[in-house]
Amino acid sequence: MDYTTIIGLEVHVQLLTKSKIFCGCANLFNPDNPNVQTCPVCLGLPGSLPVMNRKAFQLSVKTGLALNCDIASFTKWDRKQYYYPDLPKAYQISQFDLPFSADGWVDIEVPSTGETRRVRLIRAHLEEDAGKNIHDESGRGADSRVDLNRTGTPLLEIVTQPDIRSAEEARIFLEDLRLMLRYLAVSDCEMQEGSLRCDANVNLHVEENGETIPTPIVEIKNLNSFRGVEAAIEHELKKQVKAWQTDPRRMGEVPKTTVGWDANRNATFEQRGKEEAADYRYFPDPDLCPVTITQEEVDEIRSTICELPGVRRTRYVSELGLTPYDAGVIVDQGAEFASYFDEVCVTCGDGKQAANWVTQDVQRELNERKLEIGEFPVSAPVLGAVLKKVVDGELTIKSGREVFATLLSDAGDGTRISAERIDAIIADKGLGKEQDTGKIDAVIQAVLDRNAAVAEDVRNGRMQAVGPLIGQVMRELKGADAKDVRQMILDKLQG
Repeated sequence: MDYTTIIGLEVHVQLLTKSKIFCGCANLFNPDNPNVQTCPVCLGLPGSLPVMNRKAFQLSVKTGLALNCDIASFTKWDRKQYYYPDLPKAYQISQFDLPFSADGWVDIEVPSTGETRRVRLIRAHLEEDAGKNIHDESGRGADSRVDLNRTGTPLLEIVTQPDIRSAEEARIFLEDLRLMLRYLAVSDCEMQEGSLRCDANVNLHVEENGETIPTPIVEIKNLNSFRGVEAAIEHELKKQVKAWQTDPRRMGEVPKTTVGWDANRNATFEQRGKEEAADYRYFPDPDLCPVTITQEEVDEIRSTICELPGVRRTRYVSELGLTPYDAGVIVDQGAEFASYFDEVCVTCGDGKQAANWVTQDVQRELNERKLEIGEFPVSAPVLGAVLKKVVDGELTIKSGREVFATLLSDAGDGTRISAERIDAIIADKGLGKEQDTGKIDAVIQAVLDRNAAVAEDVRNGRMQAVGPLIGQVMRELKGADAKDVRQMILDKLQG
């Protein structure tokens, strides 16, 4: 069977505004207190009128620009009619034929193929979210409840072209998109809370007798984990391949369908037939004015966009000489972590040294202390100052780590840490790099005299035996550089 996988995604992103999109209710995730963040506007009560949230529109434009979309100077609001228990108005305020942005793209790197794939975007449009249905799945009863706290939350819908060719690509696209949205600070993208979720449209293009035959499109709704997206698409693809191989003629009779994903059973289940645009009976919302935006306003929003993850990765590799792996580790921790690294790097003047410490020492301490980088007691300028001494040869790496540990200990005592404290620690503990080669040479000779048998092993080519000799020298000379000591021992033993 010769076929091509065709996948398009509809990604829904809740925006980080204080209030909802058309009313003043709080925009908060609050599952323990259902139906308390509501008002006549988001409940759609008679006589209530919506008012546009300016911040929601600005965050949407910011995202559209980062997604390489064209921003429309004129956009309007439409009513999307459908009935569902969590939609109290029986319509959703959305955008139909004149969205605020269109024709964007995102490039993704696919590790399994080594390819860079461009996923084109049809549009990104702004709308209000629906509420949430909560079903009793325990088997003890058939209760269903509705929480309308989420109703009216500003929601950005990003719709791709059917450019994605595998479940892996779909997952990578979503991972990259979430990272970008967090860098932009437009959404927290907490998938378990529903602030980033995805619908996947999946079908096959089968090549048979020189003809391309598409299988019916299946839409998998409300996927809220990367693993779920990949697993659900893989499952649906296998299902469609099997159906084609079993009875290809019947495939042409199957209508478009909408399915859900049951992660516990690792299977999809049919929900309803898939709606077309005409089924929603769109018409312009009579209660909301169109929105216009000038090029000057677009440029002002564009100026607030930070350096995005992909650009940052490329810069770290090409300008700082980091490996793609290290660059990825730093960037994937988020914008604040990457900015911390940037400041350490600028202060110490050595990107590789900064990357080693930030990805190992700093990250280890963050994990152990369960801290975010903004809460880390050793600031970027202070760590950069420690590493500057290492780079300049004033401290060995071992001594630098002892300084770092002491700074962390000081912070635990509530002491305010400053760069001046570094010099005091070095002086108190005698950690300055030993520059007196005569002194080092004398200690090395004394160690060799005490360990004649080991020294003879090194002369005879057993290079691993040099380790204990270096250790003894380092214990006597705290500020000695292990690399220099090793070379001096070998020079002495090998003449």
